[in-house]
Amino acid sequence: MTETLTPVKPAKLIINGVPVDAASGETYTTMNPATEEPICAVARAGAEDVDRAVKAAREAFDKGPWPRMKPAERQKILWRLGDLILEHGDELGRLETLDNGKPIFESRQIDVPMVANCFHYFAGWATKLAGETLPSAPSFLTYTLREPLGVVGAIIPWNFPMNMVGWKAAPALAAGNTVVLKPAELTPLTAIRIGELALEAGLPPGALNVVPGPGAIAGEALVRHPRVDKISFTGSTEVGKHLMRTAADTVKKLTLELGGKSPNIVFADADLDAAVRGASVGIFYGKGEVCAAGSRLLVERSVHDEFVAKLAERAKKLVPADPLDPKTRLGALASKAQMEKVLGYVQTGVREGARLAAGGERQPVNGRGWFMQATVLDGVDDAVEKANDVLYGLAAGVWTRDVKKAHAVARRIQAGTVWVNAYNFYDAAVPFGGYKASGFGRDLGPECLRDYTQVKSVWVNLE
Repeated sequence: MTETLTPVKPAKLIINGVPVDAASGETYTTMNPATEEPICAVARAGAEDVDRAVKAAREAFDKGPWPRMKPAERQKILWRLGDLILEHGDELGRLETLDNGKPIFESRQIDVPMVANCFHYFAGWATKLAGETLPSAPSFLTYTLREPLGVVGAIIPWNFPMNMVGWKAAPALAAGNTVVLKPAELTPLTAIRIGELALEAGLPPGALNVVPGPGAIAGEALVRHPRVDKISFTGSTEVGKHLMRTAADTVKKLTLELGGKSPNIVFADADLDAAVRGASVGIFYGKGEVCAAGSRLLVERSVHDEFVAKLAERAKKLVPADPLDPKTRLGALASKAQMEKVLGYVQTGVREGARLAAGGERQPVNGRGWFMQATVLDGVDDAVEKANDVLYGLAAGVWTRDVKKAHAVARRIQAGTVWVNAYNFYDAAVPFGGYKASGFGRDLGPECLRDYTQVKSVWVNLE
């Protein structure tokens, strides 16, 4: 590795403002995907721990100061948390890279500022959530109140563990809710550390609880818990379907950001060099472990061969390397199971007639780690009409110099986000979520706050 690593201390659950062991005393080991070596022991939350966390969040919501605090005070605390994330950026970036395998450049220079921006952005919304006065009968004053839901359960994935804390917890807390956060079992370290920083920022005990553990146990307990008012989930479509069925038993609000198979469409009149760079970022950023990855590249026939050749050349130069090296742009896949799944997809594509234009094999670094070559398969899709011909509708890209064509195609694509002459851009102010089997509800932007609040109508008889 490129540096002498300070050992990472054992990670505990955060319940009611206190780092604690699991009730069972069980721990598990989180692994470094770049070295296949242990990072540290993590307390393994079970159903009893989730129940403790929910009770703490419920008490904090029903009787604690957080939802009763002046909105401006909540704003200050969330802004302070954003500042602390920036102050601890080196530490958080390193933890994310150790735990997830993504390049330190992405963790430190992109993810840390993005999660801090989430807390800064939604801090501002704490003072701006308002109801309305409504015209009705002259004998009544009618108005609405926009109120927090209560206890929000947030279940986040392993591909962007740090970012997802901001995407889920920041708007929920800004609206006055309390939160029980279940990070992915594979990548819990940055979520736990942000939970600690939240207490340092002044968040009251119980307002943000963190319970890492298996989805089938800790996640299931959170979704089934009768005192949880809403679940926000990012993950696979199959798990999302299961959560919908489970949440129905307690009539919970539910928002789901699920899988994608996103088309990236390149027209012949596009700036091909820019489109090649964008297609590369669209699929290889985050090692391709991105819900919105542009995994289906649809290129107009007249420029197909030229485009694929340029993309393959670029992919061959993108070499897996030590994620802790600031120059690295292609890190390790998050787990051995994920690497084997990707290798299986490549083998299936070739078996079904695709041509391997670049990559396709495992490529350890210094003889170890779950690294894959940047891979381009050609001849899988053959027409722009394929763009909507999937169950998913998370994101898409369009590359063209024709403004009319860009807007027309953007309207026709069935996806929650369409990038034009760009790919993989995000901002806390811009909603993100899916159509069709990619889920419903939105993360980020003013739109998501609808799903963390409820509206109460008040009628005052004036006669």
